[in-house]
Amino acid sequence: MNYEITQPEILQTVDHVDLKKYMGKWFEIASYPQRFQKGCHCTTAEYTLTDKGYAIVENKCNIGSVTGKLSSIKGKVFVEENSGNAKLKVQFFWPFKAKYWIIDLADDYSYAVVSHPNKKYLWILSRTPKMESYIYQRIVLRLKQKGFDITKLQVTKQI
Repeated sequence: MNYEITQPEILQTVDHVDLKKYMGKWFEIASYPQRFQKGCHCTTAEYTLTDKGYAIVENKCNIGSVTGKLSSIKGKVFVEENSGNAKLKVQFFWPFKAKYWIIDLADDYSYAVVSHPNKKYLWILSRTPKMESYIYQRIVLRLKQKGFDITKLQVTKQI
């Protein structure tokens, strides 16, 4: 008998991210549901570069409905060295830092897809609250090819 040991496919990031272009507001189009986002609608993330060697991210959402109470949290974003700025670490609570890898990015920075190397987290982001259906379908197809379970994706309600 020949037993072949296979390694799980390593998640690939984009080659390079221009951090200045990445900064600004992103709207969550779809994501894997997470307990820390339970009940969130109209979810956004806004990034701001600092002169201290990191960026600030402020995540916001309306709880319960698109007109629900606004909830927000701020965190620090650090770039992993030698990653082309595509591997980030986000810290909402010291000392914990979560891996935040940019795995798909439009040439014009109109959309981005972010995950974790374990593929248990996934966000599709856009600069606008709505994304063209054909763009979304192409992103989902690429995610499926990368081994993501696309049946877990939930579209985020945006106004």
